Amino acid sequence: MTDSPALDPVLGDLAPEDVRVRFPPSPTGFIHVGNIRSALFNFAFARHYGGKLVLRIEDTDTARNTAEGYHSILDSLRWMGLNWDEGPEVGGEYGPYRQSERMDIYADVAARLRSAGSAYDCFCANDEVEARRKAAGSKVQGYDGFCRELSADQRAAFEADGRTPVLRLRMPDEAITFTDLVRGEITFQPENVPDFALLRATGDPLYTLVNPVDDAMMGITHVLRGEDLLSSTPRQIALYDALAKIGVGQGAPRFGHLPIVMGEGNKRLSKRDAGSGLGDYIEGGYLPEGVLNYLALLGWGIAEDRDVFSLEEMVEAFDIRRVNPNPARFDLKKMSAINAAHMRKLSLEDMTHRVLPFLKREGVVSDPVSDPDAQMLELAMPLVAERINRLDEAPGMLAFLFVEEADFALDEQDAAKLLDEAGKEIVQASYDALESLGEWSTAAIQESLQAKLIEELELKPRKAFGPVRVAVTGKRVSPPLFESMELLGRERSLGRLRAAL
Repeated sequence: MTDSPALDPVLGDLAPEDVRVRFPPSPTGFIHVGNIRSALFNFAFARHYGGKLVLRIEDTDTARNTAEGYHSILDSLRWMGLNWDEGPEVGGEYGPYRQSERMDIYADVAARLRSAGSAYDCFCANDEVEARRKAAGSKVQGYDGFCRELSADQRAAFEADGRTPVLRLRMPDEAITFTDLVRGEITFQPENVPDFALLRATGDPLYTLVNPVDDAMMGITHVLRGEDLLSSTPRQIALYDALAKIGVGQGAPRFGHLPIVMGEGNKRLSKRDAGSGLGDYIEGGYLPEGVLNYLALLGWGIAEDRDVFSLEEMVEAFDIRRVNPNPARFDLKKMSAINAAHMRKLSLEDMTHRVLPFLKREGVVSDPVSDPDAQMLELAMPLVAERINRLDEAPGMLAFLFVEEADFALDEQDAAKLLDEAGKEIVQASYDALESLGEWSTAAIQESLQAKLIEELELKPRKAFGPVRVAVTGKRVSPPLFESMELLGRERSLGRLRAAL
């Protein structure tokens, strides 16, 4: 007799390619970095096993939904490279994938749950439930099951009183235990999970109904979501079981609850916090590779001694059991450092391609780009590629090369600090050294200025070249000075030195 093989702790007896996970955002505004972290972990989980990622839009809250929010979700996921296998604009056999288009499905399932006795009508008002709880001296919060076994006369009396019921699920009377893929075995006692509403008195479905119904009907095998939803898990497990009894789905999926993302002051990062929206980073010139890499670190790591990795490397190495259950703190400085590391990985051609929309946005180059500007950009990008940490820094670094001379202006603070009387003397000496220069090249410019400012005037390099840099580029921080002056050309470089005087 041989022992049967042990079941996989993550998949059970499921084939890897049968893995199905979902990302269900609501189109009520900009997408939050915490939401994207959940999407990323679901994407990595699905791709690691060769399974499917389902995008489902939870848009039953018609008062708060916006078309902009809906398109923001799709655009943001595509910007990140988190492509879904089923869902809006992709299709699939389990559609529709917008909950607002599934209302008839929810109404039918609710009626079947009621008929099967798994759910019942409740006519109680909230203040009545609270009054009964106080009268009984009970400390248990939530519904007390008063309407579980109403007689026909009691029901008729409520209806005669004009009351319309909500529909509640009949929770089991025993403890609910499940093994969380991140947190291990978790048990909820029945007194802490009272019967809960599935439909409003208006008949409109609640999140508590539609989310598990969709999971069951779409064959979702694993649910990876935020820790803030952990308290709702036993209710959903009970509903999955009730759905299976009426032929909807095959029971509860496996759960993994991801750590909360914390912001300032040891508080959960919320949509109201500055920097919590993904759009801020898209507009701010961050790379999707950098953002994804950093968000992966909010609860997971590829190795103890390595922070920088690609999405492909994450997919290959991802193990949900290695997610840290402790809260993860969002650190903008670290995300910026991770982003800078990915900037260094870009080829010059790729970086130029990605920088171009920001140059167009700031009016540095025209759209479409003229031939002279394209040639200048090709020559200038090598000068800034190692100096910018975000794509949106490129316009400020390069604008001095493209601006019309009549529109060229000095940064007021930099000019006030470096173009004082001593600074202007340095500019004058530089002009004198360069005016008669025969060959206008990086090497010749450098040799001439160093001979004049460093050797003859005995200035230190920072003091010597700072005023020249401000006069020529407009700022204290710029691409390499001598290379910049070669690109500007003799006439424009000397003209700016004269103008600074």
